[in-house]
Amino acid sequence: MNLKEYLNSVECETGLLSIILDLARASEGIYDAVSTNEAGKKLTSENASGETQMALDVRSNNIITDILEVNENVSVVGSEELEDLPVFRDSGYAVVYDPLDGSSLLDVNLAVGTIVGIYEGVGILGRTGDDQVAALIFVYGPRLTAMLTVRKGTHEFTFIDGEWILTRENIKLDKEKKMYAPGNLRAVSSNLKYRDLINYWLDNQYTLRYSGGMVPDINQILLKGCGVFTYPGYDVAPNGKLRLVFECAPMALLIEQAGGKASDGSIRLLDKPIGEIHQRTTIFIGKTEEVDIALDYLG
Repeated sequence: MNLKEYLNSVECETGLLSIILDLARASEGIYDAVSTNEAGKKLTSENASGETQMALDVRSNNIITDILEVNENVSVVGSEELEDLPVFRDSGYAVVYDPLDGSSLLDVNLAVGTIVGIYEGVGILGRTGDDQVAALIFVYGPRLTAMLTVRKGTHEFTFIDGEWILTRENIKLDKEKKMYAPGNLRAVSSNLKYRDLINYWLDNQYTLRYSGGMVPDINQILLKGCGVFTYPGYDVAPNGKLRLVFECAPMALLIEQAGGKASDGSIRLLDKPIGEIHQRTTIFIGKTEEVDIALDYLG
């Protein structure tokens, strides 16, 4: 079954279907750019969060924005690379994205990806991640793959011979293996509870699987059916560095739809209000039992 056939089979609304297909097309262009360009070239410019941009950050952003701008079903776009939310139309869907998550890994040829959340309507401020009607990640590795949810389970699609084919259906986090991806290890110097959690994983012989990129790490948790990804805050960055809108909320929907859990350490992450577009948040995400262990240590 290909992507369009799947979306039709779950009675995906026509406008949303067209956006998802356009995003898939955009990912093909980004994958080509990642594969054929000077990956690690830095620019002198900074993105809206004050981070130095890679040339492919800008190019990836432009590929997505240019495609979505002409889609009559897109009302608003929001990107980690843009300061504001450009409004194209007064109705449709708001599409928010991190166009090239993990771009700092490009120069060492590790997998990177794109993260997308989709909301019905024009605005997202004052809403929560639970208002998303769909979420996706595209993974640019040895293969071009996508994880998709339209709130009817989480499914993997693979780009094969010019077509997006359903390769894993109804992914579930139900394996007993122990795996952890610990972000922001610098936090252990000021957050002793996080140090205790790390020691728990070590003492219980968990397998370390951490690339430094959120897309490949969450993708691995989904495909392995187990594990936990953490990114706590610490003294100089109490909210961590990851963005609620562009990274954490889409990931939370994908994980929850696979039977997992996502929290900011206090509340369900999908219940967290969106106060501003570039809002940062801590995150603890993965198999429910593993997230609960992490929260017990950090509570």
